[in-house]
Amino acid sequence: MEELSALSLLPPLLALAMIIVTKKVLPSLGLGILIGALLINDWSVLASISYIWSIFAGFFYTDGAINTWELYIIFFLLILGVMAALISLSGGSRAFGEWALRRVKTRTGAQLVTFLFGILIFIDDYFNSLTVGQVSRPLTDRHGISRAKLAYIVDSVAAPVCVIVPLSSWGAYIITIIAGILESYQVNQYSGLQAFLYMIPMNFYAITALLLVLLMIIWKTDIGPMKKHERLALEDGVLFDSSKLGIPGETGGQLDELTGRVRDLVLPIVILVAATIVFMIITGAQNAETVTVLSVFAETDVSASLVYGGLIGLAAALILTLTKKPKSSMVGKAGAAGIKAMMPAIYILILAWIIVAVIDELQTGAYLAALIDGSIPLFLLPLLLFIVAGFMAFSTGTSWGTFSLLLPIAGEIAATLDITMMLPFLASVLAGSIFGDHCSPISDTTILSSTGAGSHHIDHVVTQLPYALIAAGASSIGYLVLGVSGSMWLGLLTAVVLLVAVVYIMKMILSKSTTASA
Repeated sequence: MEELSALSLLPPLLALAMIIVTKKVLPSLGLGILIGALLINDWSVLASISYIWSIFAGFFYTDGAINTWELYIIFFLLILGVMAALISLSGGSRAFGEWALRRVKTRTGAQLVTFLFGILIFIDDYFNSLTVGQVSRPLTDRHGISRAKLAYIVDSVAAPVCVIVPLSSWGAYIITIIAGILESYQVNQYSGLQAFLYMIPMNFYAITALLLVLLMIIWKTDIGPMKKHERLALEDGVLFDSSKLGIPGETGGQLDELTGRVRDLVLPIVILVAATIVFMIITGAQNAETVTVLSVFAETDVSASLVYGGLIGLAAALILTLTKKPKSSMVGKAGAAGIKAMMPAIYILILAWIIVAVIDELQTGAYLAALIDGSIPLFLLPLLLFIVAGFMAFSTGTSWGTFSLLLPIAGEIAATLDITMMLPFLASVLAGSIFGDHCSPISDTTILSSTGAGSHHIDHVVTQLPYALIAAGASSIGYLVLGVSGSMWLGLLTAVVLLVAVVYIMKMILSKSTTASA
């Protein structure tokens, strides 16, 4: 397929439809991959199989060298799985849960702690998704909070925080793209960093998504499938459906726990976080031509830093476990259980990477981007860019890919029609990309959030979707107001007020239904 075509939408839409209907991720992704490969190779089965194999092999070895990105992410997942199993074996998870239970008295408090922790770990979304879920799980489990709820909180904080904080891997990446766009169109009144800071209040989805998590926690607005998961967790103590095989990151009940202390969990996690940040700074400084704070985070090697930091954290967990003098067979069993627990996430992640590569070859994103042109009324463009970016990220499973393709197009449209709308157009793309990424079951951050929280992947996708659509709906109206009025603050106020009003109404409806059933 050399020309852009609507057929490029077939593989992602088919895979997504099958996931929704069958609730089975692996065969659904597999079908999408096969159909995409057949389209690319003119329906030749042998050529398609060879093509798929070449993509898979490329995750491990490409261009005459080891492919450190995907391979290191897989290594980090395995390291984290073993580390979590050792912490569980040492009794650290149980001790931390009991300690936290004495200090965090309510379910609301446990969720707020998770929310705040997610805000603090803003350095990278992968790191955030996995670390916050792992640390918060003992606390939320003790308070009877479903794993689906934990995954939602983790996922809906990670990307929105990273996308509005300049000192993150996301922020630095976006700033470099924005700086190039501004330079191309000779916009000199602000630098890439200044433009990024000005755009923070224009990222309506990131702001409303974070606000929605907070309101959901405080007002207890469990809606749609989430309501069922929370009811089962609260009333029956069922945190996840154990009948569904392949819960990523879950080793509970498989290990004989020793008598542990809080430090058995806290120290390895603190060491992991600290070591990873240090290596992000080191690798960024090594790769940057000129060492500045932004250049370091723009050039950092996230996957390598995760592996290096993970190995140090794993060593700490192993040492603390060995001090309790367990049998060697117990340590071996913990290691095997940790690896086994991460395999479902790795399977999903590999297939998601393959379908993303297929979609990229089909130029699905380029086809969607081509739907936007200068004939559309100016006031509709912030809303339209938000919607197109959302659908693109949803279909392709990558917000970063959407950034790289759609931000330059948004910049060109602004330069052609009205240069003063440059920043609102760019912010609309950023917001839409995060929205689509949140909804997409093939998004790597969605997969890793499920893994960190120990939630079944489809349960996380289905329960998060209604909340993402609510935040997106409020943001859409905000972008329409921004386009009509030209006021960023009026658009933001509209989005926030509308979101609060909708959630409050839902809270009232839920309260009445609870009272009526009592």
